[in-house]
Amino acid sequence: MTASAGAFAQGTSVPRNWHLLSYEKDSVYGIAADKAYKELLKGKKSTPILVAVIDSGIDTTHEDLRSILWTNPKEIPGNNIDDDGNGYVDDIHGWNFLGNKDGRNMKEDTDEATREYFRYRRIYGNPDSTLDKTSREYAYWQRLVDKVVKPVSQYKANYRTMVKVQENMKKSAYILTSYLKQDDFTKAKLDSIETTDQDVMVAKQFMLRLFKINGDDTNVAYLEFKSEFEEYFKDLKKKAERNDEMLVDKRPEIIGDKQDDINDKFYGNNDVMAGSPFHGTHVAGIIAASRNNGIGMDGVADNVRIMAIRAVPDGDERDKDVALAIRYAADNGARVINMSFGKSFSPNKDWVDDAIKYAQSKGVLMVHAAGNDSNDNDRVDNFPSPHFNDHTIATNVLTVGASGSGRSLTSRVANFSNYGKTEVDLFAPGVQIYSTVDGGNKYASASGTSMAAPVVTGVAALVLSYYPTLTAPQLKMILEKSAVPPRDSLVIKPGSDEKVPFSSLSVTGGIVNAYNALKMADSIVNGDKKTKPKMQPVKKG
Repeated sequence: MTASAGAFAQGTSVPRNWHLLSYEKDSVYGIAADKAYKELLKGKKSTPILVAVIDSGIDTTHEDLRSILWTNPKEIPGNNIDDDGNGYVDDIHGWNFLGNKDGRNMKEDTDEATREYFRYRRIYGNPDSTLDKTSREYAYWQRLVDKVVKPVSQYKANYRTMVKVQENMKKSAYILTSYLKQDDFTKAKLDSIETTDQDVMVAKQFMLRLFKINGDDTNVAYLEFKSEFEEYFKDLKKKAERNDEMLVDKRPEIIGDKQDDINDKFYGNNDVMAGSPFHGTHVAGIIAASRNNGIGMDGVADNVRIMAIRAVPDGDERDKDVALAIRYAADNGARVINMSFGKSFSPNKDWVDDAIKYAQSKGVLMVHAAGNDSNDNDRVDNFPSPHFNDHTIATNVLTVGASGSGRSLTSRVANFSNYGKTEVDLFAPGVQIYSTVDGGNKYASASGTSMAAPVVTGVAALVLSYYPTLTAPQLKMILEKSAVPPRDSLVIKPGSDEKVPFSSLSVTGGIVNAYNALKMADSIVNGDKKTKPKMQPVKKG
């Protein structure tokens, strides 16, 4: 599942490009990218870096993305021939593992826990009476029951509450937009309303309360807020409507691959815009949207080519698709892979493990979103994972939590973000990140660790573009060691009211910082050259 699903997030009254700014100048916990361009990179030449975005697809027609898309140099567009012999016909900008050669595509799929729950029911009939209560399989079954069956009543109760909230929000918005004679409004605009009209004042107070729940100093526009609420509402509705009937798997009909055979890999099509590419388009823009072109927004990195790989439906991704997507990216020259998705069950984890090891052997850095459930990842599984089944650990994976602007105690860490002192490596801006979206050169803000991961991916690509000889482990080390802790160490632990040190939420206790990462990379790559003493001329006579 895309890691921003369900991320009904706090917002902040900060500039739209706040994640690129620096605390010293702008009093927000951005990544100091703009500072780096002005002070460190001016006049320097860079090398193009290929970044793979494994996601829901990318709008390849977007005005801010067209120029930065990877184009397969060995493939002739539209001739229906596999010119480069890699098994994927006309893979011009990447590949879609959720499609069929006849042009059909999967938009939605179930979550992995539900798939596994029904698979066990199908195999064992009644696992509670069939399986040995002391076996690992039974423990796994109990985890599935806890994940799928037990939460449904709570989801239904939450959904009933949110139905009422949605109704009141629509009614209040109608009253306020009619009164203001405009389609949108902000918290500041609401604060300015003074009237004796009681309906307007009630609507104003309701929306202010809603904005406050979503972040103490929220100043996001209502339409952006509404978009995120509806995404959250849709996900909650799907969870609340789960029932105990066997689900129909549409994959065999639409895709037609052998689901249990990782070697059956040449399926799909080249339609990387299929389905709903909002999420992948947003991610791609954060990483590398064209900089300084006078339109939209600026990506983090200025010399990147984005490879679009569609493997994440509206629902949980399949291990097979993820494994093959990773291999496709590594085989076609990606130096960094962004993975803004995750799930809590991975039935074919060995396939993904082998793919990560393969990417590791190819020198590819992989950046993964930590998830949006306010969970401690030290205690809760989040896949794909750098921990392999053979008990070794990947050296090329970074797991990223979401931080906020930091203008208040509650906005330093995103209230939805997963965390973990050993399982989350660092944090990055992930609240109200403005970026490209699909549907006609549009832009919007979104929140989630899905947005934090591509910020880190962008920094990784930026560093590599100026220091391309760095290895993936070196790059991972640089991003970790150059991360900056917030000046105020106390934060609110996600999912609670508890104040904790920011350092307790990740391995590094820091927020990714482009300026520091570039300085450290320069020190590592050019340090010897700079410190090596010059040879003195030999004096004659």
